[in-house]
Amino acid sequence: MHKPFLLTGLLISSMTMAQDKMTPEQLWQLGRVSGETITADGKTVIYGVTQYNIAENKGEKNLYAIPLTGGQAKQITNQPGGENGATALEGQKIGYAYKDQWWEMNADGSGAVQKTNVEGGLQNIRISPDGKHILFSKEVKIKKVSGSDVYPDLPKSNVQIYDNLNYRHWDTWEDGSFQHVFYATYDNGQVGTPVDIMEGEAYDCPQMPFGGAEDMIWSPDSKSILYVSKKKLGKDYATSTNTDIYEYNLDSRNTRNLSEGMKGYDVAPAFSPDGKYLAWTSMANDGFEADKNDIVILDRNSGKITNLTKDWDGTASAIRWSNDGKQLFFLAVVKGTEHLLEITLQKDIAATTAKHIRQITNGDFDVAGFVGQAGNTLVVSRTDMNHATELYTITLPKGDMQPLTAVNKAVYDKTAMCKVEKRWIKTTDGKDMLTWVILPPDFDPAKKYPTLLYCQGGPQAALSQFYSYRWNFQLIASQGYIVVAPNRRGMPGHGVEWNAAISKDWGGQPIRDYLSAIDAVSQEPYVDKSRLGAVGASYGGYSVYMLAGVHNNRFKTFIAHDGLYDLKSWYGTTEELWFANWDIGAWWDAANAKTYQEFNPSNFANKWNTPILIIQGGIDFRVPIEQGLQAFQLAQLKGIKSKLLYFPDENHWVLKVQNALVWQREFFQWLKETL
Repeated sequence: MHKPFLLTGLLISSMTMAQDKMTPEQLWQLGRVSGETITADGKTVIYGVTQYNIAENKGEKNLYAIPLTGGQAKQITNQPGGENGATALEGQKIGYAYKDQWWEMNADGSGAVQKTNVEGGLQNIRISPDGKHILFSKEVKIKKVSGSDVYPDLPKSNVQIYDNLNYRHWDTWEDGSFQHVFYATYDNGQVGTPVDIMEGEAYDCPQMPFGGAEDMIWSPDSKSILYVSKKKLGKDYATSTNTDIYEYNLDSRNTRNLSEGMKGYDVAPAFSPDGKYLAWTSMANDGFEADKNDIVILDRNSGKITNLTKDWDGTASAIRWSNDGKQLFFLAVVKGTEHLLEITLQKDIAATTAKHIRQITNGDFDVAGFVGQAGNTLVVSRTDMNHATELYTITLPKGDMQPLTAVNKAVYDKTAMCKVEKRWIKTTDGKDMLTWVILPPDFDPAKKYPTLLYCQGGPQAALSQFYSYRWNFQLIASQGYIVVAPNRRGMPGHGVEWNAAISKDWGGQPIRDYLSAIDAVSQEPYVDKSRLGAVGASYGGYSVYMLAGVHNNRFKTFIAHDGLYDLKSWYGTTEELWFANWDIGAWWDAANAKTYQEFNPSNFANKWNTPILIIQGGIDFRVPIEQGLQAFQLAQLKGIKSKLLYFPDENHWVLKVQNALVWQREFFQWLKETL
C-alpha cells in the first residue's frame, strides 16, 4: 500500500511543456542560489547566485537584489571572485566580504566602496550593532609541527612531527595553526589594532572544518562577543563533541563559559531582539554527533537555562528569533521532509513546552534555510527532488508560500520533471518505513525499468526532499532508472528512537530495512527484478559493501563512493574518533565484538560475486584511501568485474566541476555496462 506523490499544477504544466531530460552538463549549468539578507527597511532581499564554468573548472558567485514583494531581480555585483556574507546596514545599504576585505554599497549595486585594507585579509566579518567595532577571524600559528618549526637550521626539511591526536581533519593535515576570533575599533573603514580574544589558545573558532560566521556574534548592546569553541586538545579533542558557548566582555576582557557542564554540541547562539535572552541548539551527550538537537534558552538576568524542546520527539536546527521576540523559528525534518516550525515562548519561559510547538509549512519539499523576516513575511530557501534551491516568502502565521526567485526557470521550463512517490513499507520488525520512489519523466507502467536502491550516508542524515549536485535523483531517473530511497533506521524525522537505533547496529536492522524497501518495490510489474543495483556514499558506501556480501544475488551491480570496507582498519585511520567510538566502538574492546564480526563488510568477502564500481577520494580523511583500495583489490583478485575511480584532490565529496562530470559520466557508463 502506498500513497503517490501528488504533483502540483505548476509541476504538471512544466512536465507537459518539457522536452529535454536532465543531463550532467545541464545540472552544472544551474545557478546555485543562496539567501543572504533583507535590507534594514524590509523592502529588498539580497541573495547570491553561483554559476559554474566547466571549461574554467570553477564557480563564480555574484549578488542580486529583488523586492520583497517580488518582481524583477537585479544583479548588483559582477567583479571576478565571490562576494559573500552580505549584511543589512542602515536604510538601503548592505555590507559584504569580497577578497577578504569589507565592502559597503547601496542595495541597488551603486556606490560600492572597499572599506578595509587589512594585510592578510579578514574572514567571517561582522560589524558591531553600534558600528564602532569590527569582528573577524584569522589563522594564528600556535604549535610547532613542521621540521623547520622545530629545527630552524633545517629550513628545507619536509616533515611533520606529532605527539598527539588530532593530526589531521577532514582533508587537511594539522600544521599548528588555529582559527581565532579578533575584534578591533572601526571608524568608517579605519580598523584599529586587532585584539585576539583567544590569544595563546590552541583551539579553533570558527569550528573546523565547517564552521563560519554563525560561530561568532555580537551582543545587541555591542558590549560582548559570543563564540563557539571546543576547548580540548589532542586525544580529548578527537574523541569529544563538547563545544561550548563563550562570552568575551570588551570592557573587562574576561571570558566566561555560558554552557558550562553541558556535555555535547552547543552551537548557533542567537540573541533575542531585546538582548534579554540567548538561545542556542544543544546536544546532551558528549561523543554523539547525531544526538537529539534541543533548543535551550538562557535568561540573561537570572542565569537560568531552560530546555524548550526536551519533551518533543524531534531534532531542531537553524533557530531564528521572530522580530518581536515572541517566537523562535526553527527547521526540523518531519517524515522525510524538512519544514519550518515555531515555538511560542510563554511569559514564564520555563513553562514553554512541546505543546507550544507548531509546524508552519507542509508538503513534499524541504525548507532548507532562513534568509530573514520583514513584518509578517519570512524569506526562506526551498528545494525538492526536481528543483534546486530557490527563495520563497512565507506569510505568517498561516504559512502560505510564494516563490520569490526563479533563477533556473528557463532551464526547468524545457526539462522533463520526474514523478516522485511517497510510500510506506513494512520492515522486518513490523515498523512503517517511508520510502521515496523516483520514476523516470516518461514513465510508462506497462514497461519494465532497471531499478537502483539508493543508500544514504550519514549514517544519521536525513533523506528528505534535498537537491544534490552529485547524488541527484532527477538526473539518475532521467537516464531511465527507477530510484528507491528508503528512510531506513538512523534517519531523523521519525522520532528520536528511530534516529538513534543505527548506532552499534550498522549491519543489522538498517541493512534489513534496505532489503525490505527494494523487495517491496520490486513487486511492482514495471520493475525489472533481473536488473537491480545498489549505490551509495559514506555509510551508503558501507551499505553497498555490506550488501555485496549478504544480498543473496538480488543485485546485478554495485557502486560505492568513499565507503567503509574494513571497520578495523577504518577505526585505525579515521580522524573524528568520537563518531567511531559512539557508532561502532574500539575494535579491541570485547564489548564491540559483534560489530567487528557480524557488521564488517570485509568479513563477507568470500561471498562477493557482483560487478562493482569503487570511487575514492585521495584526501578523504574521514574514510581514508585504504578503504576503497582494499575493496578494489579484493574484487580484482576474485575476478569480479570492477573499476576504481580515484580522485587524488577530492575529499569525502567531489567539489571540482570537471571531476564531478567525470564522476557522473563514469557512474552512468558503469550502469550502462552492468545493468
